[in-house]
Parts: sequence; C-alpha cells; structure tokens
Amino acid sequence: MVRPSDFSFNRQAAETNAFMEDIETSKDPQKNALQNFDTFVDLLRSNGIEVHVFEDTPEPFTPDSIFPNNWVSFHADGTICLYPMEVENRRLERRPEIIHQISQNFNISQILDLSPLEKGGCFLEGTGSLVLDRINKKAYACLSARTHELGIEEWNKLFPEYEVISFEAVDRNGLPIYHTNVLMSVGERHVVICADSLKETKTLFKSFEQAQKEVITISYDQMESFAGNMLQLESMKGEKLNVMSSKAFNSLNEDQKMRLTKHGKIVYSELDLIETLGGGSARCMMAEIHLPKK
Repeated sequence: MVRPSDFSFNRQAAETNAFMEDIETSKDPQKNALQNFDTFVDLLRSNGIEVHVFEDTPEPFTPDSIFPNNWVSFHADGTICLYPMEVENRRLERRPEIIHQISQNFNISQILDLSPLEKGGCFLEGTGSLVLDRINKKAYACLSARTHELGIEEWNKLFPEYEVISFEAVDRNGLPIYHTNVLMSVGERHVVICADSLKETKTLFKSFEQAQKEVITISYDQMESFAGNMLQLESMKGEKLNVMSSKAFNSLNEDQKMRLTKHGKIVYSELDLIETLGGGSARCMMAEIHLPKK
C-alpha cells in the first residue's frame, strides 16, 4: 500500500473515470485521505494482515498514488509485472525503489514490463483491468479506455497459463465501466458481480460455474457504493477476510452479508473521501504480494 503525500482530485484521470467527483468535501483532502488511509491500515493489521506501507514522494506530483494495484502485480512464481497506464501523471507512480524495497523481503525471479505499450496508446491497468482468479487461472477483463484488447493479448503471452475472459460492461448511463475491479471481485470460492452492467452474461456465468464459484450479484446502486471493489485476503493465521469500505458494507443487504460471511469475515473501513475524489475504494488501495518470501 502507498501512503499518499498529495492526494487530490486528478483531473486527467476523471476523463475516463465516472466514479470520481470533484466536490468541496474538504479544505484539506490530503489530511483527510491520510486519516482514512492510516485507519484502514490499522484495521488490516489488527485483523492479522501483513501490510507493507510505502511513503509517496512529494515530487513528482502523483495524486492517485494511493491506488498502486493499477501499475504493478505480484505473482507466486516470483514474477512482477508492470503495466501501461492511460493517465500520464499516473505513469509516474511506477517507482523502482518500491520494487527494490520489496526485494529485501521477497524473492523476485523476473520483472515483466508492459509499460512501453503506452507509446502506442495501448493500456492495461494492472488488477484494476484484470480481475484474477489465481486458483483456477482465469483473468476477467472488462474492455474500456483503460483496458485494451491488445494489452490483454500481450499480457496473456507473458502469462499463458491464464484463460482470459474479456467482456463489455456499462454503467447506468450506458458508458463503459473504466475498471473491471469496480464491477466484480473474485474470491477463492465466490464472485461478487454487478450482473446488470453486463452486455452478455452467459460466458461469464459459465466460467464461474466451471470454477465452482458462488455468485453474489449486486445492483447498480451497490456498485456505485463500491460493493464490487472488495478483496478477499488471508490473515497470517490463515483466516479469510472480505475487505471493503464502510460505504460498500452499508449498501449490502442482509442476505448478501450472510452469503459473504460464508467466505470470510467482513472487514470494512471508512474511505468516503478517497472514494469520492479518487474514484476508487478498498481493493484499488491494495496490491497484494504473492511473491515467495525470503
């Protein structure tokens, strides 16, 4: 996780992220975002999650640095993958020193870099664009301005063990949803998804059935409350946790909460300011490290 140094509304990113709102909720968004961030980290640690926090740098200006999962992914074979980002100031978030610090505690076998695709206007924004079922080796990708077919194909060449299922999904206004991980989340034995947003459901639901996943559907209202932007984690004691924001939790009905609880304890934290100004929530803030430990 990256602790922000200058969190604010990113006008460059807002062009393709309909979840962002530039509202005067706070005279000091950085102070409030830090409070949200630190409380969230404390909550994760108190639930037995090992959290590595990296401080953002004042320069260069990276207002979305709090969302590291878009520029990097970590894999169990020691692979790190870097991704091509649509928004120019977000490309500056890729910091070699973070990779170096991670290498002190984890074994890295190779670093694969897809970022040169940016030069050709091709984008694929990490586990924002790709929702990975690491157990069944499936990658789900909602096509958008930030998730291109060519980027998916190039990623699949590097990770041929994955079956990629790409699809189209739109918000309630008919606009493509910018990132896959706001409309769906894949856990070990379940999927949370806004089925109403899908242009075609058969392919996806067949894939979920093959992977023996329980499907928990959410509405547009719940997706807009970031209920799709949750992440299943495992504590150091092996306990499964479903991590989300307070807004996401409060949007769920009792049946959904009960079904989710079968797949792990629900853990939630207030991230309102980060969600409103940043257009991302709990899952976006966590780049899970699957690398082998030293």
